[in-house]
Amino acid sequence: MALQNGEMPQELLDSQAHIWNHMLSFIKSMSLKCAIQLQIPDIIDRHGSPMLLSELIEALAIKPERTHSLSRLMRILVHSGFFLKQSVSTPVGSDEERGEGYLLAPASRLLLKEDPLSIRPLLLVALDPILMDPWQHMTKWFQNDDVTPFYTTHGRTFWDMASQEPKLNQLFNEAMANDARLVISAILKHCGHIFEGLDSIVDVGGGTGTVTKAIVKAFPNIRCTSFDLPHLVNGLVGSKNLSYVGGNMFEAIPNANAILLKWILHDWSDEECMKILKQCREAIPTKENRGKLIIIDMVVKVHKRENELLETQLLFDMLMMSLVTGRERSEKDWAKLFLDAGFSDYKITPILGLRSLIEVYP
Repeated sequence: MALQNGEMPQELLDSQAHIWNHMLSFIKSMSLKCAIQLQIPDIIDRHGSPMLLSELIEALAIKPERTHSLSRLMRILVHSGFFLKQSVSTPVGSDEERGEGYLLAPASRLLLKEDPLSIRPLLLVALDPILMDPWQHMTKWFQNDDVTPFYTTHGRTFWDMASQEPKLNQLFNEAMANDARLVISAILKHCGHIFEGLDSIVDVGGGTGTVTKAIVKAFPNIRCTSFDLPHLVNGLVGSKNLSYVGGNMFEAIPNANAILLKWILHDWSDEECMKILKQCREAIPTKENRGKLIIIDMVVKVHKRENELLETQLLFDMLMMSLVTGRERSEKDWAKLFLDAGFSDYKITPILGLRSLIEVYP
């Protein structure tokens, strides 16, 4: 775009600002990570009322010289929608912070350390250098034959490292458990009917049984199995209608009326998903006998009118490309997988925000 008469076109200035915004977007993520590591959401929540900057400085036990820097950190986080500012009464004659205090915005309630639905573990694992470093090697990966940028960076797969690095493994398992609580509570409240009439369910990748415990509580007559790798379930004690089984989903899955795959298939390539889906098909009865597969995963472009949701789905797709062999899929992608794996029909219910509930029938 050529400049004419020494004037700077507005379009060029707007393009510059657009590029700068994306170039610096990582600062929003890292600022939020800093706030989480400082436990700012928890401190403000425990305070119980709008918290002045001076009170926050004191609670954080950081040097007064950092006051202005902390106000700048809080300013970007207020702008990003994680905190709110509210006027508060101050002593007579004081103009301290102009009488403004910080409160949690709704989103920050999912960042509290002790909240059973907290996204905090997922945020910390996603922004850990182990997962961030592969982005520095994305270009190199496009030019080699490695399975993922993660492998290019670390010389092993994400799953291998997760099993060998205690910190990564703990954060990842906590993140999945907290997410499971949120998702199953939403499903039981709005779509509990999908479990009606079932005698048994196997939760593939169910870990310590967060989902199956909730289902058993809501439907005491359903026999639930949490199925995962042997080292994850060995030693776990079940109950009357809850059991733990170790195994490999690529080789065999226990028989049941229904198989549940929560946030599993997006981790794997189409070829790997085909293997999993065929094992699921072998494990369930016919549709006439109420056999079905229940999938919780993203369906890209379900929320066409919600640009932010679509963008987040696309970001997750890039995350899958960076870390593992999987991807986020459109309805067309899902339909092809189901048909090729021998299923006859499916139903998508977009009730889980970024993700959908998918029922698949043999």
